[in-house]
Parts: sequence; structure tokens; C-alpha cells
Amino acid sequence: MAARQTTKRRGSRDEVAIRQFVESLALVLTNAGMQRTSARTFAALLASESGRMTAKEIGESLQVSPAAVSGAVRYLEHARIVRRGREPGQRADHFELGEGFWYEAMASNDTLYADLADAMRTGIAALGPSPARDRLEETRDFFDFVRREMPALITRWRASRT
Repeated sequence: MAARQTTKRRGSRDEVAIRQFVESLALVLTNAGMQRTSARTFAALLASESGRMTAKEIGESLQVSPAAVSGAVRYLEHARIVRRGREPGQRADHFELGEGFWYEAMASNDTLYADLADAMRTGIAALGPSPARDRLEETRDFFDFVRREMPALITRWRASRT
């Protein structure tokens, strides 16, 4: 007979299912290129009641070291997905999802899109007419397009939310 998995519930939250969600989302994000512990940290914050946790809470939730949490939140802060804060009188920082964290992270990649397009331009200049040059030109055009369109896309997103 197979062992039955017990479900720990806190209120209406199914903690086992939430842990499974955290790991599942983290795997998707890791496959998309995010660092594993950062992906797990983001998913844990997303699934938390408040969208806010201390480094200690993140470490305990994910069963990872303080150093792993430190690196993970540094990555997420740099990507503008989480913000660091501290309550008056508290000694520990907390990390929280910002307002509109998805679209702000996407919108803040403007410099990345420009840098990628510029890198393509450098490659194009080095190549003569060839299939490789054609690929680089198409890639440059794509990043230029994304950079031009992103502000309007973000504006439409914000308008759709009101």
C-alpha cells in the first residue's frame, strides 16, 4: 500500500501544495534562465500571504543557507523584482515584491534591449553579406522593436488594470 502524503494546512492554505507550487514555478523560471535559488525565493515570496519575508524566513522556508538567500535576493533586487525594506525599530531587513513587479521588471530592461541591439550592430559591422549577418540584423531589429514598443505595452497593461 502506498504511503499517503499528509497535508499540512494553516487556515485555508495547503502548505504541501504551496511548496509544490514554489518548486514548480522555480523550475519554470530556472529553465528560462533565472538562478535556481533566486527563482525559488521569488516563488516563495509570490506565494507568501504578505508578499514579504525576511532573509531568515526565506532560508527556513526553502531550507537554504543565509549566503544562498543573500545571493538570491541580490539578484532579484538587481532585476527589480523585489525591494529591500526595514520597519522602524526592526533589525532585520525584509524583502517584498514591488507594486507591479512583473511589468516593472520588464520595463526596466530598456537598457538591456538597447545593449543587445548595439551588440548586434557590432557583429553586423564585422560580417560581410552572409546568413550570419542576416540573423544578426533580424535580432537587432527585434530588440529595437521591443525597446520601442515596451513603453506602450506597459501603458496599455496599466490601463487594463483600472
